[in-house]
Order: sequence, then C-alpha cells, then structure tokens
Amino acid sequence: MTILDLKSQKLILFEVISGSRSFGLNTPTSDTDIKGVYYLPKDKFFGLTYIPQISNETNDEVYYEIGRFVELLIKNNPNILEILASPEDYILYKHPLMEQLKLEDFLSKLCKDSFAGYAVTQIKKARGLNKKIVNPMAKEKKSLLDFCCVLKGYETVSVNSFLAENNLNQEQCGLVNLSNSKGMFAMFYDEDKSLGYKGIIQKESSNEVSVSSIPKNEKLVGYLSCNQEGYSKYCKEYTEYWAWIEKRNEDRYNTNQQHGKNYDSKNMMHTIRLLQTAEQILSTGKLNIKVSNRDELLDIKAGNKEYDDLLEMADQLIASIESHYVTSNLPEKPDEEKAIQILITIRETLYQ
Repeated sequence: MTILDLKSQKLILFEVISGSRSFGLNTPTSDTDIKGVYYLPKDKFFGLTYIPQISNETNDEVYYEIGRFVELLIKNNPNILEILASPEDYILYKHPLMEQLKLEDFLSKLCKDSFAGYAVTQIKKARGLNKKIVNPMAKEKKSLLDFCCVLKGYETVSVNSFLAENNLNQEQCGLVNLSNSKGMFAMFYDEDKSLGYKGIIQKESSNEVSVSSIPKNEKLVGYLSCNQEGYSKYCKEYTEYWAWIEKRNEDRYNTNQQHGKNYDSKNMMHTIRLLQTAEQILSTGKLNIKVSNRDELLDIKAGNKEYDDLLEMADQLIASIESHYVTSNLPEKPDEEKAIQILITIRETLYQ
C-alpha cells in the first residue's frame, strides 16, 4: 500500500503538519513534514498482511496504522505523542473517532525514558560526530603493520621503520610466539626465501600476524610487538567514519563546517528541545509542542553555542527531569487496558 492508496480509499483518520513548523521552529528553507494515522481495510487487518507504517521515499510523509499508533502512544513515544498534541491550526484532517484518543490519557512518567532517554542517545551520537569532525581519517586504510613495533634497546620503533632501516621485506620475516607475553613475537629473517616463512602478515587486509616454523639456530633479528586490539578499534572507527562520509547530509555538514563548532547543530537543537519537552511534561502534566524559546533554539541550530556549553545545558535539564519525575503527579504509565478498549471500539465502528 502507498500513501496514494490511503487517500484514494479514504483510510486516513488523522493528518497533521509536523516537525519544525508545528514546533514553531521553521525557517524559510524548512521542509513541510506530514504525519498521520490510517486504518487497514478489514480484509487486510484480519488477513496475513499487517502494515504498521507507510511513508514516502524521503520519509517526510509518514502514516501509522491505528493499532501501531496506539501501541506507541502507550509507550510514550515522543514522535507519536507530539502528533496527538498537534496544535489545531496544524491539523489537516481529523476523523471524529480520533476524539476518543485524548492526550491526557497517555501522558505519564514513561516520558522520562522515552523523551530524555532518546535525547541522551542523541547526545552520544553528537559526541561521536564531534569526534569524527575533529579527527578526520585518511581514505587510505592502515594495515596491521602500522600497529606493530620492534624493540630497539629501551625504546620501540615502528616495524615499517625498522624494515626500511635494515633493508628487509616483511614477506621474508618469520615470527614465533613468546610464551606468557601477549602480542610479543621473536622475529627472524629468510635472506634467500628458502625457509618458507609466512611474513609478518600474509596480505594487506590481514587481521592478525602470521607465525612460522623456524629452524633451530636461526639468527634472531628482533622482538616484535603487535597491538591487535588497537588495530581492531581503528578498523571499526574507519568503517564508521567512511560510512558517515557516504551517508551524511552535505547541506547540514557544510552548515556545521561554516559555524566551525564541530557538532551537528540541528541535531543538538532537537536534543535540547526534547529534554525541555520532557521537563515540561513532568513539571506541568501537559504537552504543548509549540516552543516558547524559538530564538534560543534557533541560536543553537545556527551554531552560536559552544559544544561544551550545550552538553552542560543538557546535563542540567536531565537533572531537572530527574527531580520533577519524583514529584510529578502523572501516572507511572498509561492505562493500557483502557487504551486497548478504545482501539477496539474504534475498529468495531470502522468495520461495521
């Protein structure tokens, strides 16, 4: 099914303008996001094909099946609660049956984890992004050799430097494990390539060094140390970095580069907004998604705040949320039984 099917078959129950426009954070370049609720035709609902969500290719139009919508309301999902809390002037269509789903029946202390928990996850992502921006990685991937070194007196030198200095080839080296010494190897050299040594690594992409059978009385050329854990960590960070490069939103990245604060300013704006929303719910028992601090939040989006200051602001909001959680009169969680009964009543009416 597509959004066009939902509209042509008149299956939409609720449709709103969401995102920055409903929050009062839109600017001249803002997109118009649409969210909504639909119900499946009776044959599809009772058949084998349940479709919980339908969206367009750019994901700026998303519709939730009524059952999935209620399920997420019970969990205090931020996006879903904000849809239900849409201001009247941003509601494009509302079926009379949707009047049965009242926002006050779903607001609960669960928002501490759903709103603030999600925001904390975004902060962790922001820290990771900050690290990527501040520490760009070369496209040419390092090999395990770059994480190996050779003892030289009381110091160590990189194995590549050692090999170059002594005019040796890594392919002609042979390694032997040293007992009770993790990552340490005795290193030998096969001058005429007659001993069948496997080299330090067998190929550029090797994840571990090779060990060889060494004949007795062969001359030791040195002791090699391999930081395999460091190489594994590097490989993970390399993969994550270049996946981010490939998928990043160039417009947002360029904005971040222009303000030079080394964080995703739009992401941090929404993170702070989420924390402020959680604080509002727990302190007032209500949810008003139209922000009252538009200038402050857009200032964050513009990159006019220091990264560390934003993290401190987030920490203060989290502390406030924890405090309000203790004194809040909201229920621990929504009345699930009541919500399910409302859902059943809605379906019965629709399928009559």
